[in-house]
Amino acid sequence: MSSVKLCSVKLNDGFFMPMLGFGTSAPNKVPKSEVEEAVVRAIDVGYRHFDSAYLYLNEEEIGRAIRKKIADGSVKREDIFYTSKVWGTFLRPELVRTSLEISLSKLQLSYVDLYLIHIPIPLKPGEELFPKDEHGELIFDTVDLCATWEAMEKCKHSGLAKSIGVSNFNRKQLERILDKPGLKYKPVCNQVECHPYLNQSKLLEFCKSQDIVLTAYAALGSNSGKE
Repeated sequence: MSSVKLCSVKLNDGFFMPMLGFGTSAPNKVPKSEVEEAVVRAIDVGYRHFDSAYLYLNEEEIGRAIRKKIADGSVKREDIFYTSKVWGTFLRPELVRTSLEISLSKLQLSYVDLYLIHIPIPLKPGEELFPKDEHGELIFDTVDLCATWEAMEKCKHSGLAKSIGVSNFNRKQLERILDKPGLKYKPVCNQVECHPYLNQSKLLEFCKSQDIVLTAYAALGSNSGKE
């Protein structure tokens, strides 16, 4: 077995995901140019798994960094494991692929290695990431997450995403997907906040029983409770 696979976890669809990922979520005050520089340096020191999302508004810079390191011969595309996520404003099934295509266009890549439903909370579609009414309250949408998952499956089937999974799902939300009639692909992972102050032991146990990898973010703790 190669050293890459030794440092990776095998997903339930047969692909391998590097166990250590480089998260790219950052406060708005951080210049986007610093994201590009950080990813270049991360590749130089050995990172191969990069985690971003439509929400982070930095995929153009990340794509530029990855292509720069491919161009100079440091890595090949297949050496990089790239994760992106569909945001809540795109959870209507007819919008899921659109969101992925927007990310791929910004990245200037032909596929992502892992595509996740970022949150199990549908929001009103539109330009606003956090659509709000006149009272400042979030405007939610009515979407069946099982229909969203079917659209995710189509993204995998088309080759635009090699693997598909979820993020910030609890057990009940996961079970809705797993119990869906005609399920073609199980989520390969559930990315959640997980650290000593929020150990997610029950959710971890359930994910293991379903051959779903629990991926931790904010592994050293968080004061926001939100990725």
